[in-house]
Order: sequence, then C-alpha cells, then structure tokens
Amino acid sequence: MSGPEQETQQPEQPPAAPTPAPQTAPAEFGELPPGSAAGGGQLNLDLIMDVRLDLTLEVGRTRITVRNLLDLTQGSVVELDKLAGEPLDVLVNGTLVAHGEVVMVNEKFGIRLLDVVSPEKRVESLRE
Repeated sequence: MSGPEQETQQPEQPPAAPTPAPQTAPAEFGELPPGSAAGGGQLNLDLIMDVRLDLTLEVGRTRITVRNLLDLTQGSVVELDKLAGEPLDVLVNGTLVAHGEVVMVNEKFGIRLLDVVSPEKRVESLRE
C-alpha cells in the first residue's frame, strides 16, 4: 500500500420528495358464460363431504349468578327455559337447524327430527 487510504465523501443530497399515491380504478369483469351464474350450474359438494361439524342437542338454557353456581351440589336442580315435552334444539356449529325429540337407538340416545329450519331462516339467524 502506498499511503493512507482516503475516504471519499459524497455531498449530502436533499431528502427525496414523497412519491404520490398510485392512481386506482375500479375492477372491470367480463360477462360470465350462460349457466355459470350462482345457482345456475352443478355444485360439486364432494369437496366438502368430509368436513366435520359440531352437532349439539340443547335441552334448554338458563342464566344464573356466580353465587348460585358456586352453591350447586350433587342433587341440585337447575330450572331451564323449556317446558317438559317441548322439542330439543338441534344446533350445527351453534346455528339452529332443526327441532327434535330424544329416542333410544340400540341402548344409546338419539334424536328424531320433528322439523328442519329452512335455509333462509338459518342464514337469517347467522346475521343476528
């Protein structure tokens, strides 16, 4: 090496001006071919047939205070909001889908569906 190395300094440049936001335009889509609109074609339900869902049978509900909850012991009775003999609620992932009654099937509990909630009412209940 033949002498001390000198650092080269570059003159300070003023900060760059902020870049303007890009211009956007609404998306434009072409026409769909006939029969491809919602409900117009065949749905391939095979794609979701193995999806697991939680099915719950609800006998009734009630609200209690923490004090009453802590007072519960073996043999305590909790009053529910449904009358004896009233149909049970059948819920799928928390959404009411049917009403039914308890039956015995090979020494196990089962449920006989008495009425099924229409798809329109099920969708409406999701919005609430």
